Parts: sequence; C-alpha cells; structure tokens
Amino acid sequence: MTGVGSSAAQRVALYLRVSTTRQAQHDVSIPDQRQQGEAWCAAHRHQLVDTLVDAGVSATSDRRPEFQRLIEAASGRPAPFDVILVHSFSRFFRDHFELEFYIRKLARNGVKLISITQAVGDDPMHVMMRRVMTLFDEYQSRENGKHTLRAMKENARQGFWNGALPPIGYRIVEAEKRGAKVKKTLAIDPMHADTVRMIYRLALSGDGTTGPMGVKAIVGYLNDRRIFTRDGGRWGVGQIHAILTRTTYVGEHRFNRRGKDRVRNADDEVITVAVPTLIDQATFDAVQTLLRDRNPKTLVPHLISSPNMLTGLLHCAQCSGLMTMRTGKAGRYRYYACQKAARTDTARCTGIAIPIDALDTLVAQHMIGRLLERKRIEAILTMILQRRQAQIARDGAGRLDELNRCAEEAMLRLQRLRKAIEIGALDLEDPSLQERLASLRSLRARTAEEIASLQAELDRSGAVTVSASMLSAVIETAGQRLLERGDGFRRGYASAFAGRIVAEADKVRVTCTQS
Repeated sequence: MTGVGSSAAQRVALYLRVSTTRQAQHDVSIPDQRQQGEAWCAAHRHQLVDTLVDAGVSATSDRRPEFQRLIEAASGRPAPFDVILVHSFSRFFRDHFELEFYIRKLARNGVKLISITQAVGDDPMHVMMRRVMTLFDEYQSRENGKHTLRAMKENARQGFWNGALPPIGYRIVEAEKRGAKVKKTLAIDPMHADTVRMIYRLALSGDGTTGPMGVKAIVGYLNDRRIFTRDGGRWGVGQIHAILTRTTYVGEHRFNRRGKDRVRNADDEVITVAVPTLIDQATFDAVQTLLRDRNPKTLVPHLISSPNMLTGLLHCAQCSGLMTMRTGKAGRYRYYACQKAARTDTARCTGIAIPIDALDTLVAQHMIGRLLERKRIEAILTMILQRRQAQIARDGAGRLDELNRCAEEAMLRLQRLRKAIEIGALDLEDPSLQERLASLRSLRARTAEEIASLQAELDRSGAVTVSASMLSAVIETAGQRLLERGDGFRRGYASAFAGRIVAEADKVRVTCTQS
C-alpha cells in the first residue's frame, strides 16, 4: 500500500540511500533527502521517529545493513512506526518484483511505503503507475550498470586499478591524473609481501622440518606463530587457497572474472591487467601441481582414505579388477582381495587373497632397492641444492632489499604509535591498540629473522656438495618411512612410483612410472 496517508498524526521512519561510495563521501544526496523528509513530516504533522541511512550501497538487492534493520523493525508486532518514507521508490528498491514483495510484506503488518517525489494512491490506477515507475527505475539502474562496467573494463585494459581492495601483498598507488580523475595502479606492499612469499615457500617446501605443506597445515603454521592477516585477524583455509591460486601474484590480475551472480564470465569478457610480480612463474606452477595432486577429486578415493599402501593401485591378474581389504577371524587377519570375486562374480574371477602386511612390506622393500640407490639419491640431492642456490642467487638480493624496507616501515609505524601514545592521542589500555602493537612487534621480529636467515643463505652460496653423512641420513630416513605402516608417505610414494601393480597367485608384477 502507498499513499499520502490520513490526516491523523502517524509515526514515520525515514530511509535514505545513495548508490555510490563517491556520493556518500561527498555528501551530495543524503542531506537533501533528509531535509525533504523532515519537511514532509512537518507539513503533514507526522512524527519522525527514526532515520536510517545506507551510504554507498546499491538498491538492486536487499544486502544493505540499515535496510535490513528497517524491515526487521517494520515486521515486529506492533511495528514501531506506521510509515516508511523515501525520497523516491528507487531509494527503497530498484527491482520491480522485489519492491512489490516488500510493499505487500509491509502492508500485512499495517506499514505503508510513501515516496515524497512519487506520490501515488492505493487505487488500481495509482498502483499501476507505481509499477511503471519502478520498472523504469529498474531499467535505468541496469543501463547505468552496463555503462559503469564498460568504463571499468576500459580502465582495466589501460592497466589501471578499478578501486577494489587489492590482494594481500599489494597496495594501491597513484599512477597519473587525467583532469579531476586520479588513475591508480598496484605496487608491492613491503609490509605483507613477504607473508605471501612465505605461504608459497611453505606450500612448496615446508618450513625446513616438514615436506610441502597443505592449505590446512599452512593455516595452522601462521596462526600458531601469530602471523596475522592484513587486518590483524587469523587466517582461514579459503584465504590461503585464494593466495596460492591467484594469478595476480605472477603479474597477471584478471578483472571481471565473474558477474554479479558469481557465475564465471566468458574468456573474452575477462581483462588481464599487468601488475608487479610477487611470485615467479616456476614457483607458482609447482604449487598448482601440488594442489592438484592433493585434490581428492583428482585421486582415487580409496588411495586417500585407506591406511593400506596399495589400495587403489593393486589389480587382480584374472579379471583386472581392483583389490581391496578384506578381513577374517574378527579382524585379526587382513587381506587384499578381488572386489569382483567378493561380489560373487565367480564366473569372471575365482579370486586371489594376499596378506596385506606381507605384500606392503614386499613392495616397500622393492621401492627402497630401486629408488634409494646411493648414486641416484646423490644426483637428486645435488640437483635440488643447485636449484636452491640458483633461486637464492636470482631472488635473494631483491628479496633482502624488500625485507629491509618491510622492517623499516614496521619500525616507523611503531614509532608513530608510540609518539601518539606519548602525547595522549591514543589510549594505551585500548585492546585494539595492544593487538596492533603486538602485530607490529611480531612483524618486526619475524622480518629480522627472515633477514638473518636469508643473509646466511647468501653468505653460504657457492659450490654445492652433498656430504656422505647427509646422503646416508636421507636414505635411512626415507627407508624407515617407506616401511612404516599407516603412513601416507609411502602410499604417496607408491602412487608416484608404481603405474600399475598386478597380483597373481604366486607373484606380483610392478610396472614402474620412473627408473
């Protein structure tokens, strides 16, 4: 229901909205809407009981905090007001069907929606007029959205940033001025760039005591060491995965990848913007390979969840079916047995059963003999160390400069906070200030450790040698891990080493994927 209302005094809630952040910042529309709303209430002798403002949000959806608060209050019984007053219906909602939905919802609780500039009554003719006006507003909003997107895509084609929050590790800087408009681009943020590099190092090679870390392990590592996010919060799985898969870090930011409905746009709608490189392409590609290998959707489900080394790899020689675990004597005996035979498909397969522990150990010993041969491991270790030294030589100096800048900036921020505390501008007892100080101190200490570690690596760079003790330790440790039951290490090794394993009654054939 809409209308001017009766002559009796009514309680009014005034809802104000501007559609862009720029309008909100420059205070173009809100004061005028407020003045007109207050004047309307005075002219009609109604009581203004509340004013709600959504600044810089679109009216094409109901994801607006003050709008939601308004609707929640209007739905209460009894409602705290009789009328919701807006400057125009487009301030309330631009979508025709959504507007009608909320008008009916409000009317069921005795609340009217009234427009100052589009006064209509409740008769069928005026209702039709309101719907026509709403349809026009909706069309105009969509056309404005098309023009805005077109301008943003052109801005991206020219290599400029469109104003969204940049990925962690980057900051927005002014590039040039074109009249009154300031064009902006991305630059590496020394305060957080090394956190991104650390995340990639953990994913690729671990922290020196572990192998490559998965996303969850990286989350735990960062949170346990109080390495905070950009806003001082704790890390989550989604944030880490987004960092590890974002092409922005290799210098290619993709703008307009998804539409408003979050559906992926066609490739010709996506604009690639060149930005400073934070992660080299080889590191990025290696991490993507690790993520794909860890993805349950790309692996045999049995291989992921089973504690048995050969589940998902072992095939029956008679029917080529997979062999999985079967138990006997209340679980005291465990066998690899053919699935088809277990399903009574005896016409195709009479079935083979092999003790699990015996076969796992046999294949593990075979892998130890083939994979852990001394000359082979020495060549692999030498290649790894050479690559590591080349990486240090290539990236070390630049990274050291960036770490020094990060440490200097952290120190300057601490000094500014201390100065503000000294002059009384900040309260030392404020919990948020304490958290910020702790974050900066942690960053400064972590950066100092990184600088010392990197400098030591640079100082040690030179000829690469694999000592006999290092070689023996690697072979011994790997051999022990391959013989340990219930460890994903040897299951993963078996998956990489053995292309196919076929069991017969008296022998097992292993087809290797590598020498």
